[in-house]
Amino acid sequence: MIQYKNNEEIELIRESSLLVGKTLAEVARHIIPGIETRKLDKIAEEFIRDHGALPGFKGYGGFPGTLCISVNENVVHGIPGKAKLKDGDIVSIDCGTILNGFYGDSAYTFEVGEVKDEIKLLLKRTKESLYKGIEAAIVGKRIGDIGFEIQNYTEQFGYSVVRDLVGHGLGRNLHEKPEVPNYGKRGVGIKLKEGMVLAIEPMINLGVKDVVQEKDGWTIRTLDRMPSAHFEHDVAIRKGKAEILSTFDYIEEVLNIK
Repeated sequence: MIQYKNNEEIELIRESSLLVGKTLAEVARHIIPGIETRKLDKIAEEFIRDHGALPGFKGYGGFPGTLCISVNENVVHGIPGKAKLKDGDIVSIDCGTILNGFYGDSAYTFEVGEVKDEIKLLLKRTKESLYKGIEAAIVGKRIGDIGFEIQNYTEQFGYSVVRDLVGHGLGRNLHEKPEVPNYGKRGVGIKLKEGMVLAIEPMINLGVKDVVQEKDGWTIRTLDRMPSAHFEHDVAIRKGKAEILSTFDYIEEVLNIK
């Protein structure tokens, strides 16, 4: 069942979502070649707790970290550990918080040092596809319209859309109905209504769409071990234009992206 939110609840989700953006910005300050991913995780956990919130992912379904840290061919759900980031890597960092009883959930893919132009473009276009999807997230449209925009935009560049993982509703629970695939057909699926809050999160691969789960039971990587990018925003469905509750502004200020 879809949980519709009133304006007060949407404001609480916004507060939690903005904290995720601030947390990812704090993490961004430390993304350099040689840092262990578990160090980034510790920074995030301390920052979230210092701001009166709880890490939304830690212990969720048994997940051991505050952040999902997925490097290069790892799409999502990478476990923080002793692995060190290297020059030329990309790292997708997904973060969740619980504040005032509501979840925030956002993801951003970062460059580590000097990254190949081909991979820089994958990141740029994956982020652009997120905003294409958000443009379709308005009252009267359908779930398939969001996925269509993301798929249509990214596949023209020869990229693949991951099928096995999808966006979702968001609120008092991290994963609520409806599922929000990053592929689809216009006019198909659940009708979008005021009061729905969705986490829209394209996961786009440079190579094939197929993914596999690693032996750790969490990490999902591309079958062909080609890089994958992941960006995620929390969005409230409104008439005419979606309302983005999360933000990349804090992150991009740190990264000096205009």
